[in-house]
Amino acid sequence: MDNPDHSTVNTLEHMNCTRPIGVFDSGVGGLTVAAALHRRLPAETLLYLGDVARLPYGTKAPQTIIQYVLRAAAFFRAHDIKMLVLACNTASAHAAAALAQHFPDLLVLGVIDAGAEQAAALSPGGRIVVAATEGTCRSGAFDRAIAAQRPTAAITPVPCPLFVALVEEGLTEGPIAEAMIRQYLAEHFQGDGAADCLVLGCTHFPLLAPSLRKVLGPIPVLVDCAQAVAERAALMLAQKGLAAGSGKGGIHLYTTDAPARFSATAGAFFPGLGTAPPVELIDL
Repeated sequence: MDNPDHSTVNTLEHMNCTRPIGVFDSGVGGLTVAAALHRRLPAETLLYLGDVARLPYGTKAPQTIIQYVLRAAAFFRAHDIKMLVLACNTASAHAAAALAQHFPDLLVLGVIDAGAEQAAALSPGGRIVVAATEGTCRSGAFDRAIAAQRPTAAITPVPCPLFVALVEEGLTEGPIAEAMIRQYLAEHFQGDGAADCLVLGCTHFPLLAPSLRKVLGPIPVLVDCAQAVAERAALMLAQKGLAAGSGKGGIHLYTTDAPARFSATAGAFFPGLGTAPPVELIDL
C-alpha cells in the first residue's frame, strides 16, 4: 500500500486535534472545571455531561459509581472524544482503574491528583483539611495523593455531605450555607494547630468559596482543583499532540434530568451561551 501524502497526514492530524474533550460530573459542580478548561483552552470543544438523575455520588457504593462512570464513558466514546476529564472527585477516586481496564486507549484526567499536588506545594505548614463527599473521604484517595507529594503533611478528610445539595439547589450563600460550613469545618480552623489549607475536594464546593471565606476567615490557602486540572489538561494534550491550537471552541451540554434548571446554572458559567443555553436530555 502506498504511503499517504502529506496533505492526507495533515488532514488526519487536524481531525484528531479537533475532536472534543468530554467532561463528566454527577451534576452542575463540574461546570467549575469546564469553565476553567474553557478559559485555559479556548480553542477546544467541550462536551459536558451532568448525571443529575443519579446524584449525589458521594453516598453511593463504589461499584455503583463505577457502573455510572462506565456508562458515561461509553456515551463519550460514541462522540469520539480525545480526552475524558472526570470532573467529579468521587468518580475519580473509585473509577479510574475500571476506566483503564474497559477503555485502555482513552486519555483520562481526574481531579484528585491535580488538586493534591497543588495542596502539597502551597500549604504553609502542611496542615491540610480535605472537604469532600463521604465516598471520596472513605476512599482515602486525597490522603494518598497528598502524602505521595508531601509525606510529612497532616491530612484531615472531612465529609461534607450536604454541600452538594446546597449547590444543586443554588443555596451557596446565606444563613443555611454558613450554618453547614460551621457545622462541618469551623473547628478545624480554630485554635492552636489550626489547619492552614482547605482543599475543595468536590467540584461542587468552589461555588461555596465566598461563604467559606466569610465563615472560616482568611484561610491561607484555598485549593480549587478546577484550575489545576485545566493546567494539567493543557500539558497532557500538548504532550500527546492533541491540542486544538487556534480557533474558537465551544461547549455542548447534556444532562440526565432537570434540563431547565441545569440550563440556568450553565448560563451563569458560560454567559456567551445566553441565559438559557440548550441542554440535551439523555438516558445513560
